[in-house]
Amino acid sequence: MPAPVPPPSHPPRLRVMSFNLRYASETGPHPWSERRPVMRRLLRRERPHVLGTQEGLHRQLRDIAGDLGPRYDWIGLGRLGGSRDEYCAVFYDTLRLTPEEYDHFWLSGTPALIGSATWGNTIVRMASVIRFTDRHTGAGFHVLNTHLDHVHQYARERSAALIGERLRALDPALPRIVTGDFNVPAHGNPVYDALLGDGSLTDTWDTAAERGPQYATFHGYRPLVPDGDRIDWILASPSVRTVRACINTHAEDGRFPSDHLPVQALVEL
Repeated sequence: MPAPVPPPSHPPRLRVMSFNLRYASETGPHPWSERRPVMRRLLRRERPHVLGTQEGLHRQLRDIAGDLGPRYDWIGLGRLGGSRDEYCAVFYDTLRLTPEEYDHFWLSGTPALIGSATWGNTIVRMASVIRFTDRHTGAGFHVLNTHLDHVHQYARERSAALIGERLRALDPALPRIVTGDFNVPAHGNPVYDALLGDGSLTDTWDTAAERGPQYATFHGYRPLVPDGDRIDWILASPSVRTVRACINTHAEDGRFPSDHLPVQALVEL
């Protein structure tokens, strides 16, 4: 009779990534056609279970879906409705996760109105929220993915307040994971304080048992800045244990897949 298989020494871990993709364009010195192979190899190597993206255009997201292969699917909506304009799409590993429900809302005073912008920002901003079930454990959790305005601090602060309201309205029994490009540095900004100040979310970079070197997550295709500002974050409920956090500097022959570096967290729910 075969010996029983011992239980795992730790809960199943989830690989989470947040990545501003830099929208696909063929103009300028960093066209998508040249960045895409680098992106493909990075994502195939890291194989995130959850990938919150920002700035992706529809055809670009289809490219990424094709590059990741049939094991992955994604949920998203163009911020002007349908497939128009940029997305805050979330990719997920279908062998690990099942989406149970999802919604999109706009970062404005009229969050249900597609394409709305009421807080002074001239670029429409939105968020997508998904409730997943972990197929390995049966546990549920929420993912919210967003991209805050790059210019208007008032719009960012109002957006953070709205995101906080939406997170508090979710099932309190389920943990939350928040991915996004917040366009302000972690720590020392009211946006960061609004999202983490009440203790309902933690910064996985700070709580990680182990972390890699810190770099500014926006590099703009210029030399990387050690210990620079993290404007891309992965936040999580306090009950979520972060085993490791890192900022991925993958490049090939000086070619980066995006003008941002992806941030990653290995977590236990």
